[in-house]
Amino acid sequence: MKKFITTLLLGFVTAAYGQNLQPIDYADPLLGTSESRWMLNPGATLPFGMVQLAPDNQGGVWKSGYEYTLGNIGGFSHIHSWTMAGLSVMPTVNVLNVRRGPADGPTTGWTTGYRSRIYKQTEKASPGYYAVTLMNGDIHTELTATTRTGFFRFTFPHQENAHILLDLDIPFENTAEILDARFTRVSDTQIEGYSLQKWSWNEYKVHFVIRFNKPMKSFGGWKNNYEVTKDVAEIKGKGQMGAFADFDTKPGDQILMQTAISLVSIEGARQNMNQELAPFGWNFDAVHQNARKVWSGLLSKIKVEGGTKENKKKFYTNLYRSYVARTTWSDVDGKYVDVNEKIRQVDPKNPVYGSDALWNTFWNLNQLWQLVNPDLAGNWVKSLLEIYRTGGWLPKGPAGIEYSGIMEASHEIALIVGAYQKGIRDFDVPLALKAMVHQQSTPGVVTPENGFAGNKFFESYMKLGYVPQEEGQVSNTLEYAYDDWCVAQFAKAVGNEQVYQQFIKRAGNYNNVFDSETGYIRMKHKDGNWVKDWNPFCCTSFSGPGYLEGNAWQYSFFNPHDVQGILNLMGRNEFNKRLDDGFEKSVKYNFNADGDLYDLVPINHGNQPNMQAAWLFNYSGKPWLTQKWTREIMDRYYGVTPYHGWLGDEDEGQMGAWFVMAAMGLFQTNGGTGVKPYYEIGSPLFEKITIELDPAYYKGKTFTIVAKGSSKQNRYIQSAQLDDKLLARPWFYHEDLVDGGSLVLQMGPRPNIKWGSKPGDAPPSMSPNRE
Repeated sequence: MKKFITTLLLGFVTAAYGQNLQPIDYADPLLGTSESRWMLNPGATLPFGMVQLAPDNQGGVWKSGYEYTLGNIGGFSHIHSWTMAGLSVMPTVNVLNVRRGPADGPTTGWTTGYRSRIYKQTEKASPGYYAVTLMNGDIHTELTATTRTGFFRFTFPHQENAHILLDLDIPFENTAEILDARFTRVSDTQIEGYSLQKWSWNEYKVHFVIRFNKPMKSFGGWKNNYEVTKDVAEIKGKGQMGAFADFDTKPGDQILMQTAISLVSIEGARQNMNQELAPFGWNFDAVHQNARKVWSGLLSKIKVEGGTKENKKKFYTNLYRSYVARTTWSDVDGKYVDVNEKIRQVDPKNPVYGSDALWNTFWNLNQLWQLVNPDLAGNWVKSLLEIYRTGGWLPKGPAGIEYSGIMEASHEIALIVGAYQKGIRDFDVPLALKAMVHQQSTPGVVTPENGFAGNKFFESYMKLGYVPQEEGQVSNTLEYAYDDWCVAQFAKAVGNEQVYQQFIKRAGNYNNVFDSETGYIRMKHKDGNWVKDWNPFCCTSFSGPGYLEGNAWQYSFFNPHDVQGILNLMGRNEFNKRLDDGFEKSVKYNFNADGDLYDLVPINHGNQPNMQAAWLFNYSGKPWLTQKWTREIMDRYYGVTPYHGWLGDEDEGQMGAWFVMAAMGLFQTNGGTGVKPYYEIGSPLFEKITIELDPAYYKGKTFTIVAKGSSKQNRYIQSAQLDDKLLARPWFYHEDLVDGGSLVLQMGPRPNIKWGSKPGDAPPSMSPNRE
């Protein structure tokens, strides 16, 4: 009886705890970190944080940074932005060792470095917080952050000679060369400095300030192949170099360390520190709770009810990832360094952002940000226009606020257009039109730092109407045509008929590379002849001719603005058969082309060009297959452990945002860029989803999606109501969502093949239905 009562009480406690879980409690930064990239890690940061304070345990390899299966840590660094790193911190004890050591080697001894094994069971991560105990010295290390500052708490259980190492030579995906660096001891408790570093086209200067809550016993550094200098006021050099602060610790002592960075100046870093940390003093827990409050406010904008604990974990972790990897690069006072290395000034309320490419973010991040955080989406638009204003071009992926040239086309245009069409218009609209017209009418150029601005192969595209085999990827034709359509839609919305007519004609250029004989998008020579040595699964390309990170099979479905146009060319029956067969063949691969083996996996959800595929059945008269296959992707591709969070290449939250939208049963194949944007309907994972709408942009308070009876089996829509009116088609307008109200779906275990399947039920496309 006693055992029964105890078990019963434990059950009540567990049930009560489960009922009290908030959205933030389901978000797990460790999820998927056995295969994550530099920009996605279990570290402490705020949304779009300049400081992304995280553990690093790998060498300078692809997908470097943090690997869950490695039981050691080589430092905690501040910057985890694409192609960028900066200021690694590591606490150690006893004999001073300034070498990091190899990721796969032993972790003791001078030649192997200061890297430490960890007690894996002590590792904890939640939004805005990370903690672990290092075996070397049993040092319990905790991290938290504000947008531009880091806060460390080191707890030393023994009496030790302690060292806090500050290393600038950080191995990561794009390991930078240290061109010039300096550490200066400002006082017994403060250090300041900078590191001028470069990788390829990206040269940037990380300025930093550091302060401790206790005076340093001594200060020194190393350079020139680990040559150590002690008891100095300054260390200067380049290449492998760093500094150390020494302390005497007693059992239980805690050393608190606050840091701030800036790409502008040391004074900028100091201002960042003073403004963002002043309210908290030296209270680590208060900074941690502030980070938790910020993340909780963001994650709670969408509330889900029903469904499994695993799916809630997937949902809120993926929502968290959608905001965690891109970077703020302007300081608290609005100063930033532009593409020409000039210090500029913006309104501090409108930060300037850096990121990897915005390649196909219209299928994930754009639509999520614009729906849930229109204020942040508006800031992104202002940031892109600020870079155009000072640099002359819209950026594709402004890492460190430079023209990287990474990825193809100019899909930042879709972000700007989608924001405007959804009523997010607090930016310079005439400047936006001017910027987009320039981008889509001027061939791209190599920039002075050897980056690239604008579109490659664009002169031929404008002359021939396609990108020829002799110059580049035929798939660029499709991407350029989509951007042309976006410019046309923006011009139409603002009443510029001339620009509309100019670009709407080019929006149909995909027709120029569709081979009606084979039914595929095909590579074409300058003289107009098709490339002969070809098959639908050939010719994946990363830099030369062919199909960019894909193949003809996948790109033949890539036509975001005109799915009906492809249906007309391919034929409805062939379209449906080919697409459904592709999904059936890809199930055993969990919809991921491991090792980029595109010929094996038709549906490759693990890369951008294929992420719309499951939604296309809404256009082709079989919406139940959209319901089926979006569920299969959510179930199979996405996981809930560190070993399986996602497959493939999660580019700064894109796959996370896709999951969030799909789990709500919403999607926008054309990126919401039409004059009257709409949402396509899939199969919601949860029985009830409530979206909190921003009153500054949308007049409805909330929009609720109710999926009655939704479960793993009950994935098919039987009937639908929008605001208490029958909805017979698998889509509805954005304006009907942001007015507030509800979408109510009755779910069941078998498809209702009559719902939403008539030709007139399909979502709008540029082309009319010719059948």
